[in-house]
Amino acid sequence: MAITITSLILLLLSSAFCQVSCNATGPKASPEFSAILFFGDSILDTGNNNHIETPLKANFYPYGQDFPGHVSTGRFSNGKLITDMIASKLGIRDTVPAFLEPGLDDKELVTGANFASAGSGYDDLTSLTTNVIPFSKQLDLFKDYIARLKRFVGEKGAAKIIGGALVYVHSGTNDWNFNYYVLPTRRLQFDVNGYRDFLQNRTKYFIKELYDLGCRTFIVNGLPPIGCLLFNIQARLKNPKMFGKCLDDENADSQLYNAKLEKLLLHLQANLPGSKILYADFYNLVFDMINNPKKYGFVETKKACCGSTELGLSLLCDPKAPKCQNPWQFIFWDYIHPSQAVYEYLTTYLEKTVFPKLLM
Repeated sequence: MAITITSLILLLLSSAFCQVSCNATGPKASPEFSAILFFGDSILDTGNNNHIETPLKANFYPYGQDFPGHVSTGRFSNGKLITDMIASKLGIRDTVPAFLEPGLDDKELVTGANFASAGSGYDDLTSLTTNVIPFSKQLDLFKDYIARLKRFVGEKGAAKIIGGALVYVHSGTNDWNFNYYVLPTRRLQFDVNGYRDFLQNRTKYFIKELYDLGCRTFIVNGLPPIGCLLFNIQARLKNPKMFGKCLDDENADSQLYNAKLEKLLLHLQANLPGSKILYADFYNLVFDMINNPKKYGFVETKKACCGSTELGLSLLCDPKAPKCQNPWQFIFWDYIHPSQAVYEYLTTYLEKTVFPKLLM
């Protein structure tokens, strides 16, 4: 009888301890996803452009100098991209492979893949000049991914993975840069309002296509302050002394675009049952970094860490040109892409501001 009473007391104490522990734990800090899927441009591309015929590649030094192993993987950064950081913060994996990477094992596809291509945009015309992967082709690659997943885990398993995945989309900057501002291809066809509406119709179509293929949870980035990108400033301002000033008209276009995009995403979520479609605003944070660099530990905002402007317009790093000694103090790694340090701040913003909404 004594043993029975002792056992009962221990059981009650154990139950009480468990209840206190569970209550103390509270809600989960991060949402849980079965996989993560990336679509977009060079901000997300982890190496797809390495495997296509295009001049837009980052598989050479000094790209990747601060990446683990100091490897030039095709990421347009001195180190990791926001792609890697998001996947790591969510506990999915440390890095997400480029879908076109040769020899990519089916086991790796279970936790997602990256379909982004540097130089691409919502507008397929944007991809033609540099022969990169347009969004229509990224959709085709995703369909190939689904087919491979079905062969590996079965139809039900694939549907569960895709339905439980987070889809992350970053695009639009190249459309404005290479089809409107720097090159006037679409400017001959649309005014600013017309091109914005055209791009956002493409965005709507793209998200609906992914939804029809089984995706349910999305984060979609707005535009950065395009008028503060060094490449854009070079293209517009011929006097090097003016290079530190952002282009107000392009920034105003970005802000209006973002306001319209946020409303569009809310409308899409309301009309796609079971979906969660969140807007991520990088504009304000990046603009603040550029205008208040010391607040974030940055020193240089008017120059890129690598690249040269001696021969006119510069976009990517020149392996032969000098580079800075401390990229962590630079906002820009090359003349259009941020340094890894910027991506770390952007990831923290997502973690604090956007990820909690995924739990609601």
